[in-house]
Amino acid sequence: MQNAMAKDKIISIILHIIVISGAILMIIPLIWMILSSFKTVAEIFQYPPWGWPENILDFHAYKRLFTEWEFFYWYRNSLIYSISKLVLVLFFTSLAGFAFAKYRFKGSKSLFILLIGSTLIPFQLIVIPLYVMMTRFNWINTWQAIVLPWIAPAFGIFLMRQYILSVPDEMIEASRIDGATEFRIYWQIILPQIKPALATQAIITSIFSWNSLFWPLLMLRGESSYTLPVGIVAIAAGGLNEPVPYDMAMAAGTLASLPFLILFIFLQKSVIGGLTFGAVKQ
Repeated sequence: MQNAMAKDKIISIILHIIVISGAILMIIPLIWMILSSFKTVAEIFQYPPWGWPENILDFHAYKRLFTEWEFFYWYRNSLIYSISKLVLVLFFTSLAGFAFAKYRFKGSKSLFILLIGSTLIPFQLIVIPLYVMMTRFNWINTWQAIVLPWIAPAFGIFLMRQYILSVPDEMIEASRIDGATEFRIYWQIILPQIKPALATQAIITSIFSWNSLFWPLLMLRGESSYTLPVGIVAIAAGGLNEPVPYDMAMAAGTLASLPFLILFIFLQKSVIGGLTFGAVKQ
């Protein structure tokens, strides 16, 4: 008995060491980026690279972001794209998840398998036909091109379906007997029961939308239309005959990271709970 307890304690210590080590490795680049945003370009390339800024209260890089670049518009555009995509994704994935979980119709299982199978298709295979489609719709450099192709991700539908399966069928049948419409059942019965899944999907969608680079880079034209990732790449690229302003790139990355660091701190329990539930629920 004592040997088993000692063995479990050793395993627990090893796991804690691995987790803490991984967390440190993940957070070091973030801390370095924040510190570098207060440094000059020369200080950033000094050795050792983790040195403290000479003037921690020097916000020169942040000031230049808003005077030399359209950073305010990038932030605004990212907020608009992310929030609108978030609302549409939550609505359509939860609605589709409700249909797959609680309705039985011909071909539903085959359709769901096909949906899950679509996650195996690399984005690179569909980017050209999707780009041609956006061009024919005349959606280049528009909100629709950035948001609409991604409002019903297969993983989101799968997550919602797995969670909605836990909602008792008796509750839905009782609502129908009381005269509730199907949409009312979805809105007033299903959605309140799946808040952890909605929170999980919300933070996943928000992070991917906020950090999306490749597709906005293809779709957007003009500096004032950029999202944050595209704008940061433009800063990091620099001019042909000018040095790269790494200090401004670090400042832009710091400001771009703050909203979701704060969001994750408040929603981490819901995210972990939702992912865990979706992974084991049959």
